[in-house]
Amino acid sequence: MGETKQKTDSQNTLPTIFIILGATGDLMRQKLIPALFHLYKAGSLPNLFLVVGFAKDNLDKEEFQKMVRKMTQAKVQATKEEIESFSKFFVYEQGTFEKKEGYEKLAKFLGYKDKAWQVCANKLFYLAVPPQHYKTIFENLHATKLTEPCSSEEGWTRVIVEKPFGKDLKTAQELDRLLGKLFYEEQIYRVDHYLGKETVQNILAFRFSNSFLEPAWNKDWIESITIRLRYPEDIEGRGAFYDGIGALRDVGQSHMLQLLALFLMENPVTFEGDAVRKARAEVLGSLVIPEAKELASKTLRGQYEGYTQESNVAKDSATETYFRIETTLKNPRWKGIKVILENGKAMAEEDGSVEVVFRHRSSCLCPDPLNHQKNVLRYEIQPTEQIILKFWVKHPGSTMQIEERNFTFDYKEAFLGEKFADAYERLLYNIIQGDQTLFVSTKEIMASWEFVDSILRSWEKEKTPLIIYPKGASIIESKNKA
Repeated sequence: MGETKQKTDSQNTLPTIFIILGATGDLMRQKLIPALFHLYKAGSLPNLFLVVGFAKDNLDKEEFQKMVRKMTQAKVQATKEEIESFSKFFVYEQGTFEKKEGYEKLAKFLGYKDKAWQVCANKLFYLAVPPQHYKTIFENLHATKLTEPCSSEEGWTRVIVEKPFGKDLKTAQELDRLLGKLFYEEQIYRVDHYLGKETVQNILAFRFSNSFLEPAWNKDWIESITIRLRYPEDIEGRGAFYDGIGALRDVGQSHMLQLLALFLMENPVTFEGDAVRKARAEVLGSLVIPEAKELASKTLRGQYEGYTQESNVAKDSATETYFRIETTLKNPRWKGIKVILENGKAMAEEDGSVEVVFRHRSSCLCPDPLNHQKNVLRYEIQPTEQIILKFWVKHPGSTMQIEERNFTFDYKEAFLGEKFADAYERLLYNIIQGDQTLFVSTKEIMASWEFVDSILRSWEKEKTPLIIYPKGASIIESKNKA
C-alpha cells in the first residue's frame, strides 16, 4: 500500500501492519485516527505502513476508507488531497470477536501482505474494545497463531490494551496470566493515555534535571502531596461503561497513582523504559492501605445528584462519582508523609494538579509564630499547564507584613509556536519505536490494584455510605452523608 514520507531514521524503515480490533468504534474516531494522521503528515510512520480495521460491521475496503475520510475530516485540519492519500493506508477485514473465522481470514490477509512486501512485517494488535472482550480476543489470536511472528529473524508482534486493566485485583491477575502465556512483557503495551501528556512527561525532567529540588524532596522537607483530578462534566452518557466501575477504578487506579509515582519515585538514572517503570512500581508498592477502622476518617465516597437518572445507570446504583483518600507510604524516603487523592465528576471547576506542601524544619521567622507561612509547589496539568511556586515576601511599608506571591512557569506560553503532540500521537509513535517508558508495567498494575481493591472491598464490607452532592459542588464534606 502507499508509502509515507521518507525519513533517514533507521528505526523508521521496518514495514509495519497496524491491526485495530474494534475499528469502527469511538476510540478509533476520537483518538486513533487523528493521531495516525498527524504521524503520517509528519513523516513519522514506517516507510511501508498499513492499517487493517477489524470489526463486526459488514464493510468493504472502499466503504471503510470512506468512513476513515469522514473521521479524519471531523478531527483534523487538512486538505482533501491529504485526507484522500491518508485513507489509502486503510483496509478492512470483517469478523466478530467471538468467532475464529474472522481471525483466520485476517491471518490469511497478513500472510498475503508479507509475501507481497517480501518481508516479515512488524504486527501491532490494538484492542480498541471494552475490557470484557480482551480474554476472547486474546484466545482467538492465539488459536489462529496471529500472535506468532512469521519469522524468527525479522518482524515483531506487539499488543496494545487500554485501561482499565481488569476490574479488580483478581481479574487483573487473570488478564496478566493470559497475556503472559502469549507474550513477553516487552511485547505488551498497556495504555494509560495520561502518561502521554506533555506536562506529565515533563515531570521526569522537572524532578531530575533540577538539582536544587533533590535535597528537599523527602519526608523531612515535605509534609503533604495532594493529587486532584476534578471535572465539571458529568458522566456524559457513558452510563453503560461507568456504572459499576466508578471513579476509583476509572481514574484512581490509573491516572492518579501514576502521577503519584512520577512525583515520588527515586531517580531512575536513565530515561529508558525498564528503569522508569521499575522506579514507578516501587512507589506504588510502598503505599499504605488504610485499615477498615480508618475508613471513616481517611476516605470519602460520593455521588452527584441525578446520577441514578442517567441513561444506562441502575436506579439504586451505589457507584461513586467522587472519592477522597488520605494515605501515606512506608518506604524510608517518604514514610509518614500525608498523601491525598481526590477525584470527582460534576464539580465546580476543572482542576488537574499536583500540590506539594513544604514544611518548616525549624522555627519560622514569621510575624505570627503560630501561623507558619508554607511554601507550596503546584504542578498544573489541566486545564492550564503551569508550574507555580508559592512563596512569601515583605509588603512595602514600615511594618513587617508578609504576603504570598507566585513564581509561575506557563508551559505553552514558554514554548509559543511549538507543536504539542497529542497524547495518543506520542503513544502510537513510541509503540512503533518499541519504547515502553510511557506504558504501564505488570508490577505497576498489580501494586495499584492491590491498593485500590482493598479500599473498594472495605467500602463494601463496612457499607461506607455515599455522600450525595449537588452538581457544581466545590467542597464535599463527610457531614453531608445521607
